[in-house]
Amino acid sequence: MSASLNQLTSEQQAELMKIRKRVIEAIGSNMDLYGISHSTGHLYGLLFFADKPMTLDEMGMEMKMSKTSMSTGVRTLLDLRMVNKVWEKGSRKDLYEVEYDWHQTFTDFFAIKWRKAVESNLLVLRKAMNEINKTLKADDKPQEPYCSILEEDQRKMEQAVQYYLWLDRLIDVMESGDIYNLVPKE
Repeated sequence: MSASLNQLTSEQQAELMKIRKRVIEAIGSNMDLYGISHSTGHLYGLLFFADKPMTLDEMGMEMKMSKTSMSTGVRTLLDLRMVNKVWEKGSRKDLYEVEYDWHQTFTDFFAIKWRKAVESNLLVLRKAMNEINKTLKADDKPQEPYCSILEEDQRKMEQAVQYYLWLDRLIDVMESGDIYNLVPKE
């Protein structure tokens, strides 16, 4: 069973909170790497140090933020799989806890973001390449230098498609956990 803050002296609590606040501030500041707001980063830090799952009301009181702001932040963290909704017997309110496996959080986050970018960019590239093919194969085929420019653009787009197909395979390796065979967790 873990120790409770209530078991500490007020001096110990103050020192611990100072240490935690420093870490929470760093987490909040660095969450911009993930495209997450400073306050949502602080929320993640709060949940990281929580000794039990928390409700939106508890988070709001602790962070002195509205329930709406808490809800938005939690929804962001849930979507990124950085926080989990948990069930607790006898509780009617939603409870949340941080995902402590940071390796999983990293792979989930980047897999979600990168997969979305891969799908979107491949769709646009393939559509553009089809348009170029139609133009190049049309009965009234374009004359030089337009034809050469279209062919060069198509070549560049084919290289981009190859990159996105590689990135898609990288995402598969991350999602399957095979990445840890290449770069082991320590």
